[in-house]
Amino acid sequence: MEKRAIGRSDLMVAPLGLGGNVFGWSADEKASFAVLDAFVDAGFNLVDTADVYSAWAPGNQGGESETVIGKWMKERGNRDAIVLTTKVGSEMGPGKKGLSRSYITSAVEASLRRLQTDYIDLYLSHWEDPETPLEETLGIYADLVKAGKVRVIGNSNHSANTMFKALAISAKEGWPRFENLQTHYNLYDRAGYEAELEPFCLKNEIGVTSYFSLAKGFLSGKYRSEADFSKSAARGGGMADYLNERGLRILDALDAVAKAKGATPAQIAIAWLIARPGLVAPIASATSVAQLGDLIAATALSLNGAEIEQLNKASAY
Repeated sequence: MEKRAIGRSDLMVAPLGLGGNVFGWSADEKASFAVLDAFVDAGFNLVDTADVYSAWAPGNQGGESETVIGKWMKERGNRDAIVLTTKVGSEMGPGKKGLSRSYITSAVEASLRRLQTDYIDLYLSHWEDPETPLEETLGIYADLVKAGKVRVIGNSNHSANTMFKALAISAKEGWPRFENLQTHYNLYDRAGYEAELEPFCLKNEIGVTSYFSLAKGFLSGKYRSEADFSKSAARGGGMADYLNERGLRILDALDAVAKAKGATPAQIAIAWLIARPGLVAPIASATSVAQLGDLIAATALSLNGAEIEQLNKASAY
């Protein structure tokens, strides 16, 4: 299978990442193990999580996803076959958040314990921390890379301006630089990324991974009216933001391309992302092996120029 480099690093990943936000939440341990097994058996290797997953669920405190993944890797003995991404910075409790040296020092050890590993392949700043100087954050990351606890660093949800400053600091100090941006991007949510982030990342060879790759499920075509909201346990959470004239126009285009390809709308939406310049891998979650199969099938699709233009035109603002 085709492998793509994350930025200028030596991390090579297949063009689909598995989101771990559902593990220990809407997918219990047994279901999570089944999805992870199927993902790796199909030749994929990028597994994405965060220390805060899934603190939002009743009874959870964060770390549940890392714990599930750690137990799975330990039982399967496959740590070296996985490119493991986790994140730091989101609130894990009173006084436990941000990107300060002291907090990252403790948070990375907690993540390593839950993941049952001695290194993280790709460690991301989850959100910007305006209270901590970039020099402080990048300095502790440099120490973690030197110590072998982290291989490569990146960020999630940072602006182009912040990344510009970070790259300048890393170059000046001789520290590891951000090689990855993980950002909210899909066929519907385009403007915020394409205006500034995409050209910046292309120019500076920063590999991009996308989350909400299916617009919270909307691009699967599952939700076409308010009556469809009951089809999900989340009752169509957030779908009202997409269910409008533009959203329905996008679904029509996905339907048309999917019919021509003998595929599903979700597969076409993922294939569109895979074809985007500079985008290393879309990240998507699955709570069952059947759901995962739909995502994996997208990686075998090749959209031609006319099909991409059809989707671009339908999703234009």
